[in-house]
Amino acid sequence: MATVPNVWWLKLRMWLLVIVLFGIVYALVSVVGVLLGITNFIFFGALAVGFTLLQYMIGPYIVQWSMRVKYVTEKEEPELHKMVTELAKKAGIPKPRIGISELGIPNAFAFGRWASDGRICFTRGILSLLNKKELEAVAGHELSHLKHKDVAVITLISIIPMIAYYIAWNSMWSRNDKGNAAAIGIFAFIIYFITNLLVLYASRIRELYADSGSVALGNEPHYLASALYKLVYGAAKASPHALKQAEGMKAFFANDISRAHDEIRELVHLDLDKSGHIDEHELAQLKEKHIKLGGFQKMMELMSTHPNMLKRIKVLSEMK
Repeated sequence: MATVPNVWWLKLRMWLLVIVLFGIVYALVSVVGVLLGITNFIFFGALAVGFTLLQYMIGPYIVQWSMRVKYVTEKEEPELHKMVTELAKKAGIPKPRIGISELGIPNAFAFGRWASDGRICFTRGILSLLNKKELEAVAGHELSHLKHKDVAVITLISIIPMIAYYIAWNSMWSRNDKGNAAAIGIFAFIIYFITNLLVLYASRIRELYADSGSVALGNEPHYLASALYKLVYGAAKASPHALKQAEGMKAFFANDISRAHDEIRELVHLDLDKSGHIDEHELAQLKEKHIKLGGFQKMMELMSTHPNMLKRIKVLSEMK
């Protein structure tokens, strides 16, 4: 089994982030409730949790409808089934259902409510774009999302900005005579903005964690790096219509499709021999280089569900 550095650091950052997020929202609700004498925030908290649970339960149906997914049998796609079966066994999770998406963007995604409800899907484009080893590396990434219960984690912490936004909206339009409602509303909106950024940060941690999970399943880092490079290139070539269709679901994908045009300019220098993929030697070359993101790149990453791709592949270069 491959060894992957910094996995425990990723786990620690994730749990600390969850604690901080819930600490922030608990403090916000408590302070606002005391200052305004409002008790219905408890009701809203229960409502937000209920709404999120409903979304969590019906989410798979929304995703498969939006992504135009058709589940395939072992007879229809024997190679995909064999690959996913072997990876799921290594990961120690039940074999997920396997689907093919008709979206016009090469990519893959996983979703599901619990272990026995896992689904992993591949678009038609990714099956023709990647070679077998690259596809296995991407499948390992998606299976790691299922193993780590990423859908449940992100759904859970997404409640927090929702609660902060409600408090901000309710306070700024409150008829409360105490005069501090507007100030609390502005403060709550700032908390909403901060917690939303923290949720995005959590999503980026989960992506790095899933990358390390794929390597831990025995996939060589350069195959995953090469697959990600090709997916960015494929998204950059996709039609605006296809990109618009998938915009609302891009958080599920292996990369941020809306940043593909910017990222391909950063990544093109990794393909030293212009072969269209990244080999082990080329990834080793990146390991020796110092990567420093500019201000614009940092800002774009801050607002994204996925890490900057150049930095992400740099992390892969340091995995063994």
